[in-house]
Amino acid sequence: MKQADPEFGTQTERLADEIAASVLSGDFRPGFRLDEMMLAKRYGVSRTPVREALRQLASTGLIEIKPRRGAMVARTTSTQLEALFGAMAEAEATCARLAALSMTPLERRRLKNFHESMAEFVAGNNPEGFASANLTFHTMIYGGAHNEILSDFALTLRRRLAPFRRAQFRTAGRLPRSQAEHGNVVNAIMAGNAMQAHAAMFDHMSLVEDSFERLATAASAAE
Repeated sequence: MKQADPEFGTQTERLADEIAASVLSGDFRPGFRLDEMMLAKRYGVSRTPVREALRQLASTGLIEIKPRRGAMVARTTSTQLEALFGAMAEAEATCARLAALSMTPLERRRLKNFHESMAEFVAGNNPEGFASANLTFHTMIYGGAHNEILSDFALTLRRRLAPFRRAQFRTAGRLPRSQAEHGNVVNAIMAGNAMQAHAAMFDHMSLVEDSFERLATAASAAE
């Protein structure tokens, strides 16, 4: 199947994923200084992609970059991310509700067919491929809402939270669960059931926040 712009892909994105995973697992704890040279050596890259990855992660609130002190793992990560995840869940659920009301028959068929094609990534246990297709899937729903302001807002939030969303697909059993959750959203949209589409998408998006909270709690307990 043809891929859209991948959520996985560039060296910077992959590096941001690795650093984010280390933070979420508790390997890099709150307040830990993220030295560029140390990270470059750890991941076998130059300092340039490290610097760009840190900037990307700073926009999510996962790390902080301070003058003359460099980058460090944020101490307020949990609170900031909870707000971002909550906003994203609401925005995506609203897009799904509007899509159930506004999508054309052709848009609905394309969404259904695309969702079905994503099963190949589940069967092949391919998190990178699934993450790329996942971006396309959600973008199709944004477009189907026919509300440019809302879709732009949802896409902006998705980009800010991309490192955390990508990380979830590496969790055991997450791909089939995500595919099933997508199926609930698609079924509601195909039926034109706006309230069910909203509920299904909200539940789907909330699981990402739940996963982060479990990781954050485990990391705190390990300190």
